[in-house]
Amino acid sequence: MSDHQSVQFSPSGPPETVIDAEPAEARAALAEALAEDESNRRDAVAGVVARWPRSLDAWARLGDLGRDTIESYAAYRVGYHRGLDRLRASGWRGSGAVRWEHPTNRGFLAALAGLASTAAAIGETDEAERCELFLRQLDPQWPPTDLADR
Repeated sequence: MSDHQSVQFSPSGPPETVIDAEPAEARAALAEALAEDESNRRDAVAGVVARWPRSLDAWARLGDLGRDTIESYAAYRVGYHRGLDRLRASGWRGSGAVRWEHPTNRGFLAALAGLASTAAAIGETDEAERCELFLRQLDPQWPPTDLADR
Protein backbone atom coordinates (compact mmCIF):
# COMPACT_ATOMS: atom_id res chain seq x y z
CA MET A 1 0.00 0.00 0.00
CA SER A 2 1.37 3.42 -0.90
CA ASP A 3 1.56 6.39 1.41
CA HIS A 4 -0.72 9.17 0.15
CA GLN A 5 -0.66 12.75 1.31
CA SER A 6 -3.54 15.06 0.66
CA VAL A 7 -2.97 18.20 -1.33
CA GLN A 8 -4.69 21.34 -0.17
CA PHE A 9 -6.06 23.53 -2.94
CA SER A 10 -7.00 27.09 -2.28
CA PRO A 11 -10.24 28.38 -3.78
CA SER A 12 -8.14 30.58 -6.08
CA GLY A 13 -5.85 27.97 -7.61
CA PRO A 14 -3.00 25.53 -7.01
CA PRO A 15 -1.66 24.59 -3.60
CA GLU A 16 0.34 27.25 -1.79
CA THR A 17 3.47 26.68 0.28
CA VAL A 18 4.71 28.90 3.08
CA ILE A 19 8.24 28.25 4.29
CA ASP A 20 8.62 27.84 8.04
CA ALA A 21 10.07 30.80 9.93
CA GLU A 22 13.78 30.94 10.60
CA PRO A 23 14.92 30.84 14.23
CA ALA A 24 14.28 34.09 16.10
CA GLU A 25 17.95 34.27 17.05
CA ALA A 26 18.99 34.11 13.38
CA ARG A 27 16.49 36.81 12.41
CA ALA A 28 17.73 39.06 15.21
CA ALA A 29 21.38 38.49 14.25
CA LEU A 30 20.61 39.31 10.62
CA ALA A 31 18.79 42.51 11.59
CA GLU A 32 21.79 43.50 13.72
CA ALA A 33 24.21 42.70 10.87
CA LEU A 34 22.17 44.75 8.40
CA ALA A 35 22.28 47.69 10.82
CA GLU A 36 26.09 47.74 10.72
CA ASP A 37 27.75 50.60 8.90
CA GLU A 38 28.32 49.96 5.22
CA SER A 39 32.01 49.11 5.62
CA ASN A 40 31.21 46.23 8.02
CA ARG A 41 27.80 45.09 6.78
CA ARG A 42 28.88 42.42 4.28
CA ASP A 43 31.21 40.73 6.77
CA ALA A 44 28.56 40.89 9.49
CA VAL A 45 26.00 39.22 7.19
CA ALA A 46 28.61 36.61 6.20
CA GLY A 47 28.97 35.86 9.92
CA VAL A 48 25.22 35.24 10.15
CA VAL A 49 25.41 32.87 7.17
CA ALA A 50 28.32 31.03 8.81
CA ARG A 51 26.34 30.57 12.02
CA TRP A 52 22.97 29.81 10.35
CA PRO A 53 23.77 28.34 6.91
CA ARG A 54 20.10 27.47 6.35
CA SER A 55 19.01 31.11 6.64
CA LEU A 56 17.54 31.97 3.25
CA ASP A 57 17.23 35.67 3.95
CA ALA A 58 20.87 35.81 5.08
CA TRP A 59 22.04 34.17 1.83
CA ALA A 60 19.92 36.59 -0.23
CA ARG A 61 21.29 39.56 1.73
CA LEU A 62 24.83 38.28 1.27
CA GLY A 63 24.15 38.17 -2.45
CA ASP A 64 22.91 41.77 -2.30
CA LEU A 65 26.17 42.76 -0.60
CA GLY A 66 28.55 40.77 -2.79
CA ARG A 67 31.88 42.38 -3.59
CA ASP A 68 31.41 41.52 -7.24
CA THR A 69 28.91 39.84 -9.56
CA ILE A 70 30.42 36.36 -9.17
CA GLU A 71 30.34 36.51 -5.36
CA SER A 72 26.73 37.70 -5.51
CA TYR A 73 25.85 34.97 -8.01
CA ALA A 74 27.34 32.31 -5.73
CA ALA A 75 25.49 33.52 -2.63
CA TYR A 76 22.17 33.76 -4.51
CA ARG A 77 22.68 30.26 -5.94
CA VAL A 78 23.29 28.79 -2.48
CA GLY A 79 20.22 30.63 -1.16
CA TYR A 80 18.15 29.28 -4.03
CA HIS A 81 19.25 25.66 -3.49
CA ARG A 82 18.86 25.91 0.29
CA GLY A 83 15.43 27.38 -0.43
CA LEU A 84 14.40 24.40 -2.53
CA ASP A 85 15.33 22.19 0.42
CA ARG A 86 13.27 24.34 2.80
CA LEU A 87 10.33 24.37 0.38
CA ARG A 88 10.33 20.59 0.17
CA ALA A 89 10.52 20.36 3.97
CA SER A 90 7.49 22.68 4.09
CA GLY A 91 5.45 20.35 1.87
CA TRP A 92 6.14 21.75 -1.61
CA ARG A 93 6.14 19.02 -4.25
CA GLY A 94 7.48 20.89 -7.25
CA SER A 95 4.45 22.94 -8.16
CA GLY A 96 2.14 25.47 -6.61
CA ALA A 97 2.41 28.98 -5.33
CA VAL A 98 5.19 30.36 -3.15
CA ARG A 99 4.09 33.94 -2.73
CA TRP A 100 6.02 37.04 -1.70
CA GLU A 101 3.11 38.15 0.49
CA HIS A 102 4.30 35.62 3.09
CA PRO A 103 7.39 37.12 4.79
CA THR A 104 8.96 33.71 5.39
CA ASN A 105 9.04 33.08 1.60
CA ARG A 106 10.89 36.30 0.84
CA GLY A 107 14.46 35.07 1.42
CA PHE A 108 13.99 32.27 -1.10
CA LEU A 109 12.26 34.49 -3.67
CA ALA A 110 14.86 37.25 -3.24
CA ALA A 111 17.67 34.72 -3.75
CA LEU A 112 15.96 33.43 -6.89
CA ALA A 113 15.46 36.97 -8.20
CA GLY A 114 19.10 37.79 -7.45
CA LEU A 115 20.19 34.61 -9.21
CA ALA A 116 18.17 35.66 -12.27
CA SER A 117 19.76 39.11 -12.42
CA THR A 118 23.33 37.95 -11.78
CA ALA A 119 22.96 35.08 -14.26
CA ALA A 120 21.95 37.65 -16.86
CA ALA A 121 24.91 39.84 -15.89
CA ILE A 122 27.42 37.03 -16.51
CA GLY A 123 25.82 35.95 -19.78
CA GLU A 124 23.93 32.91 -18.51
CA THR A 125 20.85 33.95 -20.47
CA ASP A 126 19.10 30.58 -20.36
CA GLU A 127 19.48 30.38 -16.58
CA ALA A 128 18.25 33.96 -16.16
CA GLU A 129 15.18 33.20 -18.28
CA ARG A 130 14.43 29.97 -16.34
CA CYS A 131 14.69 31.84 -13.02
CA GLU A 132 12.41 34.65 -14.23
CA LEU A 133 9.84 32.13 -15.46
CA PHE A 134 10.05 30.20 -12.19
CA LEU A 135 9.46 33.40 -10.21
CA ARG A 136 6.30 34.13 -12.22
CA GLN A 137 5.11 30.54 -11.82
CA LEU A 138 5.63 30.66 -8.06
CA ASP A 139 4.01 34.06 -7.65
CA PRO A 140 1.83 35.31 -10.51
CA GLN A 141 2.03 38.81 -8.97
CA TRP A 142 5.81 38.89 -9.51
CA PRO A 143 7.65 41.24 -9.19
CA PRO A 144 6.42 42.73 -5.91
CA THR A 145 6.42 46.48 -5.53
CA ASP A 146 8.40 46.28 -2.27
CA LEU A 147 11.21 43.96 -3.45
CA ALA A 148 13.83 46.72 -3.19
CA ASP A 149 12.55 47.75 0.25
CA ARG A 150 13.16 44.46 1.98
